[in-house]
Amino acid sequence: MNITTTIDGTTARIHARGEIDFDTLPPLRAAAAALPPQVTDLLWDLTDTPFMDVAGLHLLFHPTTSGPHCRTTVTGLGPQPLWLLLTAAEADPGVFDLSRLLPDIPPPGFRPPAL
Repeated sequence: MNITTTIDGTTARIHARGEIDFDTLPPLRAAAAALPPQVTDLLWDLTDTPFMDVAGLHLLFHPTTSGPHCRTTVTGLGPQPLWLLLTAAEADPGVFDLSRLLPDIPPPGFRPPAL
């Protein structure tokens, strides 16, 4: 896992390169926890993340950030990570609320192409 953090004012972008699983979860959480207190928007860039298991759900829905009011969004979702998020939201929309995480929510019933 390669992690790059870029901060521009109150916005931080964490670019994760590699698979997200329970082995890579601690350094990803550490990157988020190390953000300065002025960060109010955290963008997870998963452009180079081809696979994510339930650890990704923990990362995105139970964030560890520098402040309690930090808005978390995600970009660059490939087919498998998007499928996981949509499946989790379908199973329990109250817990896995995609409206706060994805700036452009896929329409209801959307399914990415088969893997």
